Amino acid sequence: MSVHVLALVGSLRSGSHNRQLAEAAVKHAPEGVEVTLYEGLAEVPFYNEDIDTDERRPAAAVRLREAAARTAFLLVTPEYNGTMPAVLKNAIDWLSRPFGSSALVGTPTAVVGTAFGQYGGVWAQDDARKSAGIAGATILEDARLAIPGSVTRFAENHPADDTEAVAQLRQVLSTLAAAIEVPES
Repeated sequence: MSVHVLALVGSLRSGSHNRQLAEAAVKHAPEGVEVTLYEGLAEVPFYNEDIDTDERRPAAAVRLREAAARTAFLLVTPEYNGTMPAVLKNAIDWLSRPFGSSALVGTPTAVVGTAFGQYGGVWAQDDARKSAGIAGATILEDARLAIPGSVTRFAENHPADDTEAVAQLRQVLSTLAAAIEVPES
C-alpha cells in the first residue's frame, strides 16, 4: 500500500527552484510513497469567511480541500522578505477550515525549501511550520530541508539531478511516510 503526500509550493513562478524541488520529490519519492504536486494555488482567492459558505465557496477552494484528502503534506516554501509567501499562507488558511474538521488536523506535515540566502529560507520554513501547526497539522520537526544558495546551486542543474538534494528529500519523505498511520486491512 502506498502512502500519499500532497505537495503545496509557495511559489507560483513556473521556473521556481522550490517548484523544481517539489518536482524532484515527485520524481524521486521512496518506494511506497506517492507525491502529488498540487496545481492551482494561484486560483484560490484570499480566505474570507464571508465566501466560505455552501452557497458561495469558490470552486478553487473546494478543489484544494478535496485534494487535501491525502495522507500527509509536504510544504515547499521560498522565502519572501523573511517569511513564507502569501499563497502558501492562504492555502493553509483555507485548509484550516471548517474549524474542528480541517484537512490539516493531525496530518503529518513536513516543510522544506530552498532560497538564495545562506540559510536556505529557514525563516519562511519556521513560519510555515508555525502556521500549519496552529491550524492543527502534526509538524515533523525532524523532517527538515533548507537548501541555501539556490540561484547558484540550481543555475545549471534541476534539483532532481542534484544527488545530495535528492538524498535529503528522500530522507524527509521517508520520515513523513513513517509518521503516517496506515489503516489495518
